[in-house]
Amino acid sequence: MIVTRFAPSPTGLLHLGHAFAAFVAHEAGDDFLLRMEDLDQGRSRDAFIEAIYRDLKWLGLSWDGPVLRQSRRGAAYQAALDRLSAMGLTYPCFCTRKEIAEEIARAGEAQHGPDGPLYPGTCRHLENPPLDRPHVLRLDAAGAAAQAGPLSFTEHGEVQTVEPLRFGDIVLARKDLPAAYHLAVVVDDAFQGVTLVTRGEDLLPATHVQRLLQALLGLPEPAYAHHRLILDEQGRKFSKRDQAVTLAALRDAGATPGDIRARLGL
Repeated sequence: MIVTRFAPSPTGLLHLGHAFAAFVAHEAGDDFLLRMEDLDQGRSRDAFIEAIYRDLKWLGLSWDGPVLRQSRRGAAYQAALDRLSAMGLTYPCFCTRKEIAEEIARAGEAQHGPDGPLYPGTCRHLENPPLDRPHVLRLDAAGAAAQAGPLSFTEHGEVQTVEPLRFGDIVLARKDLPAAYHLAVVVDDAFQGVTLVTRGEDLLPATHVQRLLQALLGLPEPAYAHHRLILDEQGRKFSKRDQAVTLAALRDAGATPGDIRARLGL
């Protein structure tokens, strides 16, 4: 039984890139699950959730079981954070983005990851941290890698070696969010029983840190199949700002689900 999922953030309308991701996930699995990654309550809207349901049904896609909403999963994320903290693998970080940028500039040469310069570890060894101040919770990546040992993941059937330090000391939770993306996605994939993660190739690097978190938390390891991205005429990824290519706009302009599949090369 192959279980896949489609996990959009309800912060805008679905576009062609979302349609491609949904088609790929739907056609790759025996069970196709739907998850709303709505942790950002400042930007998520119930109206966008309803629009996602409408767009998927229009495309002819149905999902199995109830829809999971991350905004209702705070206790599960806290349990994961507590486990990592009990292992001595988390620490509070009080640095602002400006302070991090200044620290990196002073260092002159910074390690880089897929998202840019890595956090320099300024708060990693603070004594008596002032926990009453706003802070995020970070993963001690070096300690995590040492505890987890060598890891791998399967991408399109090929075994890949995990690089656990690729993202450095990632943020696990923010003061305004119960969990950051990497932690929430591994906890939820395990909870939903996802066995095959299909998503855009831009998220392939994220698999390294997510596989590390799975190992630390004792979670099952899904297989992965990252797919090509759908790009605009300028070779850029579609974004939610591209109103002309939202599924709603295309539907209103007379497009059919068959037209969408043809445009996506399916």
